[in-house]
Parts: sequence; structure tokens; C-alpha cells
Amino acid sequence: MRIDVLTLFPEMFQGPLNESLLKKALDKGLLSFNIVNIRDFASDKHKTADDTPYGGGAGMVMKIDVAAKALKSLGRREKHRIIYLCPTGLPLTQPKVNELANFQNLTLVCGHYEGIDARLERLVDEKISIGDYVLTGGEIPAMVLIDAVARQLPGVVKEAASVENDSFYGELLDYLAYTKPEDFEGEKVPEVLLSGNHAQIERWRRKEALRRTFYQRPELLASLEPRAADKELINEILTNG
Repeated sequence: MRIDVLTLFPEMFQGPLNESLLKKALDKGLLSFNIVNIRDFASDKHKTADDTPYGGGAGMVMKIDVAAKALKSLGRREKHRIIYLCPTGLPLTQPKVNELANFQNLTLVCGHYEGIDARLERLVDEKISIGDYVLTGGEIPAMVLIDAVARQLPGVVKEAASVENDSFYGELLDYLAYTKPEDFEGEKVPEVLLSGNHAQIERWRRKEALRRTFYQRPELLASLEPRAADKELINEILTNG
């Protein structure tokens, strides 16, 4: 997958894209990044990319002529999606991440200031937000989207089962995980995880996923397609906590 990122602050991506799984994906040729500095497309000697909003008001707005020139310089490719990261976009969810992972090319446009001139919207395929809050710009949301999508690409995460067990990949939050030491300050690893009984371990993990979802994100259960044994597990949770 190729990912182009249009930004006013290209240096912000140097660290995050060269560490951990993203660095390994780059080294394997599973991902490639092209970071584009929007200011390079400004025509004046000061490389001005913003101006005051028509109608007055606080803040600055990114200029459409500069942003559009930067975007059009990339052209259109096969299986290509252009995304504008901004607070008014649709929420980034795991199903959306899974959908985006099927594209060969993603272009991410990072908003800044009070946003980009509204005429940009006809040049993008969709707008995406990572939450109901406002950040300084779209750079951090772009990094979040890149990391989430990269995990879904075959070969990026060594064990595919690790991705499939993530919270939100299915309908439930992930179960609790433990490792050594077995006893930490008097708090011990649940005995079932030490038993070697894989059927009981799977049952415990499913129950813990149901429990965490029920108490922390109950709205997720509305879309749950329950397994045959889930009713018994839910009754145990409601009876014993």
C-alpha cells in the first residue's frame, strides 16, 4: 500500500513512521510513504498557505488554491481513496479501518488552523474524524489512521490471530492479558491461564471479553451475534459479577 500525506508539518511524521511495526512494514515493502509539504505549492515568496476567513472571525483558513494544487500533483491511481482528516468527518471505526485496508493507495489531507477552505471537499472522497474533540491539526489523526490500517495488511503483524483478537475487530472488547511474573505484589495470574486446558482458557477469555464489554461499552453488545455458549456466560456475569 502507498500512503501519501499532505501536511504543513512534514517533520512530524519522521519518528512515528520509522518505528515499530510501521518501520518493519516499510522494510518489507508492504508500505510506502510520500510526505508532501503543502507549502511547497504556494506561489508567493513567503510560502503562504493560509489567510483570514471571509465573513470575519477568529483564526486562519488554509487556502484552497494551495491545497488543491498539492492534492492534484499526486494524480489519481487505481484503488485510490482520498481522505480529509478533520473534526467534522465520520468517526474512524474498526469496520472503516478494515474497508480502507482494501485500497492500494490512500491520500491523507491534514487540516490545520480553522480548517481548509470548504471547496476542498469536492476534491476528496470522504472526511474522517478520530473523535469528538479538536486537535491542532490533522497530523496526529493521520498517524492514527495509518497505524490502524497498517495492522490489517497481510504480513505487517506477524501473527494474524493477534489482529483478529483485538478490541473492536469483532463485536467485543479484548480479553485481559497476563505474562510473567505469575505473582506481582500479591496479585496472581488467574489459575485457568496456567492450567494448560485450552478449552477452559478459551471459555474464560470469551467470558472476560463479554464482561469488559458489558461494563465498559455496553452499546457494543447491541450488534453482537452471540455464540451458542454466550447466554450461559452472560448469566454467570449477571449472577456473579
